[in-house]
Amino acid sequence: MACTKFLTLNNGEKMPVIGIGTWQASDEEIETAVDLALEAGYRHIDTAPVYGNEKAIGRVLKRWLDEGKVKREDLYIVTKLPPIANRPHEVEPTIRASLSDLQLDYVDMYLIHTPFTVFINEDGSFQFDAEGRVKVDKSTNHIATWAEMEKLVESGLAKSIGVSNFSKEQVARLLNNCKIRPANNQIEHHVYLQQRDLVDYCKAENVAITAYSPLGSKGIAKFNEAAGLVRELPDLMDIEEVKEIATAHGKTPAQVLLRWIIDNDLVAIPKSTNAVRLKQNLDVFDFELSAEEVEKLSAMDKNIRICDFSFFRGVEQHPEFTFKNQFTD
Repeated sequence: MACTKFLTLNNGEKMPVIGIGTWQASDEEIETAVDLALEAGYRHIDTAPVYGNEKAIGRVLKRWLDEGKVKREDLYIVTKLPPIANRPHEVEPTIRASLSDLQLDYVDMYLIHTPFTVFINEDGSFQFDAEGRVKVDKSTNHIATWAEMEKLVESGLAKSIGVSNFSKEQVARLLNNCKIRPANNQIEHHVYLQQRDLVDYCKAENVAITAYSPLGSKGIAKFNEAAGLVRELPDLMDIEEVKEIATAHGKTPAQVLLRWIIDNDLVAIPKSTNAVRLKQNLDVFDFELSAEEVEKLSAMDKNIRICDFSFFRGVEQHPEFTFKNQFTD
């Protein structure tokens, strides 16, 4: 059964409230996962060039479209302008490369992936300074880049445009200097990191919020490890109160956590490559949380940021880097 609940964006476009996240999966895993997701009823697929899987996703989409198993207008595909190309002159070439890989004529949502920009070498590898820190491009100009993002809508390459990992101040700057308002801000959001000030501001300005890592992110532990970081990350599915609510409804902890997010009028993009969990993550529309349960979950905010970009050592030197690890435990 396809996801039948949508959020209407500020431009009238409709975004399915549950999508599949695709970060940290091999080509083989992601082809299988996207295939299973489409079979299960997902139509919203979130990707990005830095995930390295747009070609794999494109192969699955082409197969489904060619076989008539799905219509293009029923799909909702999101990709992003990466931190290595967060410059005005790189916007159009970068989305065209993504469209080529995805084998599509347009994407439904194109996001600026991060508010900061980094330098790369000609071979695509990151540039590092003598101390092993990534080199940042401090000339980032959100307003100039946004003007180029707006042209993508005008040329039909993207139906909607938005941002990701932007702070309240950064969103406000765009809202005060735009022809086309950002339709979406994709941020880390879950019971332990609720970012209420940012969420409330975006809602008041009719900028939809997409929650990434809505169930936490076990995969990021491996990512941190590879970068030489050791951090104790919380297991959101093992929170006692969440498990109690799940038992009361005959649901999984993941289903409770997702239901809480969509009941708050946010979009969630849980990532899974497991067939059973993919189906479960979409099966969240046949139960309701009580006001007391919602209150209990909302009281869990601990300001613990799981994806704090610390694996990107040196990026904190960028003037638009706003995380500063202030949300870490």
